[in-house]
Amino acid sequence: MAKFMMIMRGTDETEAAFADSGISFDEMIEQMGRYNQQLIDAGVLVAAEGLEEPSKGVVVDYSQQPPVVTDGPYGETKELFNGFWILDVPTVEDAVAWASKAPLAGPGAKAEIRRIPSIDEFPQDNEWIRKERAWRESAGQL
Repeated sequence: MAKFMMIMRGTDETEAAFADSGISFDEMIEQMGRYNQQLIDAGVLVAAEGLEEPSKGVVVDYSQQPPVVTDGPYGETKELFNGFWILDVPTVEDAVAWASKAPLAGPGAKAEIRRIPSIDEFPQDNEWIRKERAWRESAGQL
């Protein structure tokens, strides 16, 4: 099995379309809940989180030193990272199959899927990899 992060993305247009859709917050939670239950029942869900609205976020820009911190809301937003799922499935095709069932719809709504490399794929003789492995073992993650 491999882990894949499925990142929920949208745009300002996505947010506006949802606001105009008439779907209540409770309905959205119900749809997401049913979807998450399918992932749980299939034994593939590792983690899932939604994020607070972008206007309450903060951006740390490292293009200069010291980094510049900007509070939301932002001007024109090309894409918003709204939440994620981590799935433990054998292939990217399996992750895509689950993504295609997600209750996401509307202009600009997307899910990006990226594999999460295992710690075993990094150089095991590296001091920092050894420290991370020890931490993961002590935290029950390995």
